[in-house]
Amino acid sequence: MKEYRVRKARPVASELRPPGDPGISQRALLIAALANGPSVISGFLPAEECLHTIQACRALGVAIDFLSDSDSASPWLPDERDGSPGPTRLRVHGVSMNLKAPSGAVDCCSSSTALGLLSGIVTGQPFTTRLRADGKVSRLSLQLLFQLLSSMGASIDAAGDSAPVTITGTQDLVPVHCESPADSLTKGALLLAGLKASGKTAVTQSAGSNDHTERMLRHFQVKTQREGRTVSIFGGQMPESRDVNVPGGIAYAAQWITAAAAQPGSDLVVRGAGLNDTRTGFLRVLLRMGARVLEDIHPNSGGEPHGNVIVRGARLRATVIKQEEIAAVRDELPVLAVAASLAQGKTVIHHPAEDAEFLARIAHNLRLMGVAVSVSTGSIEITGSEGKPLQPGCVSSSGDIRIAMGFSIAGLFAEGETIIEDTGCVDSVYHGFEDELRRFQDRSISEGIYTPVLAPVPAAKR
Repeated sequence: MKEYRVRKARPVASELRPPGDPGISQRALLIAALANGPSVISGFLPAEECLHTIQACRALGVAIDFLSDSDSASPWLPDERDGSPGPTRLRVHGVSMNLKAPSGAVDCCSSSTALGLLSGIVTGQPFTTRLRADGKVSRLSLQLLFQLLSSMGASIDAAGDSAPVTITGTQDLVPVHCESPADSLTKGALLLAGLKASGKTAVTQSAGSNDHTERMLRHFQVKTQREGRTVSIFGGQMPESRDVNVPGGIAYAAQWITAAAAQPGSDLVVRGAGLNDTRTGFLRVLLRMGARVLEDIHPNSGGEPHGNVIVRGARLRATVIKQEEIAAVRDELPVLAVAASLAQGKTVIHHPAEDAEFLARIAHNLRLMGVAVSVSTGSIEITGSEGKPLQPGCVSSSGDIRIAMGFSIAGLFAEGETIIEDTGCVDSVYHGFEDELRRFQDRSISEGIYTPVLAPVPAAKR
């Protein structure tokens, strides 16, 4: 079982670029596969689940070429130190919405995104597809999606939580107007199925969710409509082949942004990060905590706002995270809890019942590092150390990449050596994380790098 050993870091003055966003990488790949010609995707994340999505597309008759990064002028090329274990540029030969029947089960690996979105896509194909995923993906959590896709005319067998999902598609899909929870995966899969339906498919959500699928569809010249919380699409449209630049994953960037924001004297620029406002809730929380952070947003690429985040370290203060904010910051909760443990005052995190176990694990690890944490029904309270070092400890990620990364950042603020157990989950997604972590500790990340001041960062409001 792999582990990280982390020691206290000094303030950094540097810049870095996070790897590509996994969800946007997969959406770009899947929609390009349906397009009417070849598309080049740059900045693709070569993580395990994304590479399996490539294999899934190939199993459905889509030709995909790996391209050399050195032949591109793309602004999203990985840092030369990245050492990504796979391709970051692809040429996807779209099949004009006509996939081929696979010869065997299509492996989605541990990607719920691939399983969900492919379910929507093959619903409109005139053959039977078996989609397989490993135990990390709960079929039960996708039951509402399968029911809604069945109501459009497909035959779906999704019994059990481990057997492959068998979908017999049809070219006679009927559109639906349905309601779903704040779930971008369900919404996205229904919109992709709606491309093959004979009319207007509309999805109304109880609360907001990320809009990556709609943005990517529009980038490929597919029209969608939004009225309040309802998103709709008309069938009969075909994506037009387009090149895509995938922005850096903001959930990955969040770790380094928080580390610099909580360390007075730090000066960091994170380049090429996705800045979709449905994904930057953690920045709004940090700003409430007195963080000195500025976004430098560039024109959209691939339908997504992106740009640089400039951070100046400062002392943080406590805040309250409301329950209605949790959906927008769920991936960053561990690192935000670490920020709260360093802040002045008591931070309160209110959460829905389904997040209780996740936050209990975060609270347990914080206590192991000497942080005062109180857990009650629906909330946890974290009393900050007001900038004093945390205690080193041995904490477990429980196989959760969010906890593994968040408590690696905690180790940068602890005297002595902190051990984070079970960190293999990080390497399978963010290959360069450990190297970046080492540079933060050694401060070698700053050597020979000039960090321009892109814009003045205002002092935090008091």
